[in-house]
Amino acid sequence: MAEEVDTDLVIAETKTKMAKALEHTEEEFAAVRTGRAAPALVEHLAVDYYGSTTPLMTIAGIGVSDARTLVINPYDRGSLGAIETAIRNSDLGANPTNDGSTIRITLQPPTEERRKELIKVVRTRSEEGKVAIRAIRRSARHQFESWQKQGSLTTDDLSDLEKQLEQVTSHYIAELDKALEAKERDLLEV
Repeated sequence: MAEEVDTDLVIAETKTKMAKALEHTEEEFAAVRTGRAAPALVEHLAVDYYGSTTPLMTIAGIGVSDARTLVINPYDRGSLGAIETAIRNSDLGANPTNDGSTIRITLQPPTEERRKELIKVVRTRSEEGKVAIRAIRRSARHQFESWQKQGSLTTDDLSDLEKQLEQVTSHYIAELDKALEAKERDLLEV
């Protein structure tokens, strides 16, 4: 007897997983420095906070005061030194200023050479996102093929489902391409 199949559920789960892969890639894009201040640049920075490594966003409020300046307000003033050290040791290339209650980071615009390197990094992350989306498609396709082998789906059903999968995949890859294009534009702005 053929197994009960829920193709709509598989398609819905595939869309959800692809959306998460897109979101993850966009978060990685946000962490790439454009010269414009954005909290995403430092929120995941590892800070040695009382002997344990903690993301900056859990021990401080992070804001933007102008296009090139980040303001970090620690919840505990005792963590100022540790936060300052983490920023200095990061790859931001920024020199934080500590006024005793807040830390300010003024970002310098990246050089032309650095911009080109960052574009390569962003393109690599984009390609990794596309690979993840395609792997999700492949997983759903394998599920459909196994149902067809068991007799739960006809060859026509399988063909229709593969077309649906291809449309969903194309949509998410196009969204990823749009995000990549926007990030490249940001990186090329002086």
